Amino acid sequence: MPEEVPALSGRTRIVVGVGVGLVIAAGLVLRFWTRSGLWLDEALTVDIARLPLDQIPNALKHDGAPPLYYYLLHFWIVLFGQSNVAVRSLSGVIAVITLPVAWLCGKRFGGRAVAWTLLVLLASAPFAVYYATESRMYALVILLTGCGFLALQRAVQAPRPANLVAVAVVVAALLYAQYWSVYLVAMVVIWLVASIVRTRHHGHPEAAPWAALVAVAAGGLLFVPWLPTFFFQTEHTGTPWAAPPNFSAVINALTGFTDNQGSTLMTATNQGRLLAVIYFAMLALAVFGVGLSGRIIELDLRTRPRARGVGFVVIGTLFAAIAGGIVTSSAFSSRYAAVVFLPFLLLVALGTTTLLNPRARVIVVALAVAAGLVSSAQNVTTQRTQAGQVAAAINAEAKPGDIIAFCPDQLGPAVYRQIEDPSQYDMITFPRRTAPQIVDWVDYAKTVGAADPNAFADAVFQRAGTDRHIWLVWYPMYQTYQTKCETIASDLLAAATKAGGGGRNVVTGHDALFYEPMSLTEYATSGP
Repeated sequence: MPEEVPALSGRTRIVVGVGVGLVIAAGLVLRFWTRSGLWLDEALTVDIARLPLDQIPNALKHDGAPPLYYYLLHFWIVLFGQSNVAVRSLSGVIAVITLPVAWLCGKRFGGRAVAWTLLVLLASAPFAVYYATESRMYALVILLTGCGFLALQRAVQAPRPANLVAVAVVVAALLYAQYWSVYLVAMVVIWLVASIVRTRHHGHPEAAPWAALVAVAAGGLLFVPWLPTFFFQTEHTGTPWAAPPNFSAVINALTGFTDNQGSTLMTATNQGRLLAVIYFAMLALAVFGVGLSGRIIELDLRTRPRARGVGFVVIGTLFAAIAGGIVTSSAFSSRYAAVVFLPFLLLVALGTTTLLNPRARVIVVALAVAAGLVSSAQNVTTQRTQAGQVAAAINAEAKPGDIIAFCPDQLGPAVYRQIEDPSQYDMITFPRRTAPQIVDWVDYAKTVGAADPNAFADAVFQRAGTDRHIWLVWYPMYQTYQTKCETIASDLLAAATKAGGGGRNVVTGHDALFYEPMSLTEYATSGP
């Protein structure tokens, strides 16, 4: 049974109740409110999801992602269209559904105090708010981990067919939603096996969670049809846009939960630091803390039994994922840690129950919620991409037939989406010289390394002739590109100047203002 937590007094309960309602209301609004355009990952996701159903698997084979979210978004687009608000609302709706699921997780894990604490922490969490407003799979992953927690708990306690089927379905859905779920499922399997060994050792084999373990394995088997694509992606797509991680990324993953994910600043904000301190302190108390009185908390280095399983899965998943990234030379991003975000927050909520002084508990949770809401509110105005400025300039100044070139091709999807009539322009991307809607990640680093920027610039210049302008959308020093985009820009300027024309910067990239900065340079192939 959950440990008893001192109840709040009458007046305090009313104030806290009103506060909880306001936090939930704010969280709901923030899950649907952002002014930013779609950046690369979102635009590319939408471009793939709107393909005919039978073309999505092949497109994902060249993209590197699993298919579940893309299929859901495909049908969502059919119903609601593909405006920014429409495509992002799928994640928003999923994030709203996650709130009551999280409450149930908290109640089952630690009682009503944990349930309500988890609810307000999740409602205000910058990580959850950001991915509720992004057209990607991470809000779905957070929901599925909550469903998985509930399903697994029920299957262990009551291994009836319906509960076991629920476990298998959620496991399969997680694997089809995000590949880091492989590490999460592996840690759950290890913990279940350890539980079986422990129960047999203590002479209670009838209590061993054999059925739950079989259900998890069955869920894994449902992933088998996708394995050929998965192995191809592992071999040929990878993550060529960033360097492989090291084990400090475990800390980076957890601190990544505390700030606006779309922030362009590489340093944490003050509210992010405050939230990180609270998260880590409560996490430590959840694992080691035992409240003795309103003023005394005892640390048990053997760890609290209630927190062991969830703690093992959270930390074990992160270490396994980082180790896997090192072995496979795959990049790390804090968004991948979405697979452990809800379990992590569950531990944070449990940690607050070691504060047996009700006022102290309310103050700590209130500070975490306030810091989270301040960070989350920044998501409303933060611009994830500079594509809006670039597309606006092209829409206003480019003429039909002009050449629009992109270096790298990763800038293409976000800009293409905002150009009013892209069919009237001749568009080409470096390094593959393909259309800008889709980025082909297959053997990407090798393709970039083999591509000749001088030859590309010459081809673009020749393609423009004497009567068409060239618009180069570019940004320097992308991973694997070295100075190739700068070379293209300088070659086009030299060629245009030699032909009696020249170039001008129309939009200058600002990496301090945009998560995805980009510049736009116009080249005239002849004088006026």
